[in-house]
Amino acid sequence: MNFTIIGASGFIGSALTAKLTADGNHVFAPQRGEEGVFTTELGHVIYAAGITADFRSQPFNTLRANTNFLAELLERANFESLLYLSSARIYRHAEHSGEEAAIFLKSRDPEDLYDLTKLTAEAMCHARGKPSVRVVRLTNVVGSDFRSQNFLFDIIRSACNTGSIELRSTLDSGKDYVLISDVLDLLPKIAIKGLHSCYNLGSGYNLTHKLLLDQIIACTGATVSISTEARQTLIPSINIDRILKEFNFQPSSVLSYIPELIHEYRKSTSP
Repeated sequence: MNFTIIGASGFIGSALTAKLTADGNHVFAPQRGEEGVFTTELGHVIYAAGITADFRSQPFNTLRANTNFLAELLERANFESLLYLSSARIYRHAEHSGEEAAIFLKSRDPEDLYDLTKLTAEAMCHARGKPSVRVVRLTNVVGSDFRSQNFLFDIIRSACNTGSIELRSTLDSGKDYVLISDVLDLLPKIAIKGLHSCYNLGSGYNLTHKLLLDQIIACTGATVSISTEARQTLIPSINIDRILKEFNFQPSSVLSYIPELIHEYRKSTSP
């Protein structure tokens, strides 16, 4: 089967390229700006490009990465299907966390910039009017992405490198996390035979900072301090009923994976 991965140099894109290739598929991983994407039959396109953690300092690059090239693909490219990787972050201000929720954002809020670009990209996908163009809203993907500046990777690095962790959010804060192995398994299935135009992909429940820290401390012996200005940050639990029913999805345990993740980090930084 033929796949095209946009953003194949990133964490998810590179892992997806390796997995699809190992499974015997032909994978086209075009470089940025490569005109061949408009003259080649692309097969099943998975759009994994974008800017995530540093979007606040790169507003114009965020817009370009999340929307501009996607618009060109939707308008000009020849593909069998296209799956756009969006973010479950958009549910921060939603009425609920199901795929049909109304999303409320403020254009002047820098925190909402990323969400606005993702929703713009989603709207373009739906406007294409092709049933094989779909959207997946991902939660926080966990794997060996030690360049990431996201919360879990920050505290693992701090625990391993300094033996201490300082929290700027409360212990009862929490997020939904999903293992990269689950993501790699489901994305091609959704791209090829998904029955809906939009899917949430996560574990379906939030892991609190306390639960994560308990595992990390058990593995590293690190100490924890909490800032006096710490605030609770809590994103609503993501509704994953759609993928549970359609794909018989059974989320893997993120907590059980943390010892392995710490081992992999230590191995990657050892002399």
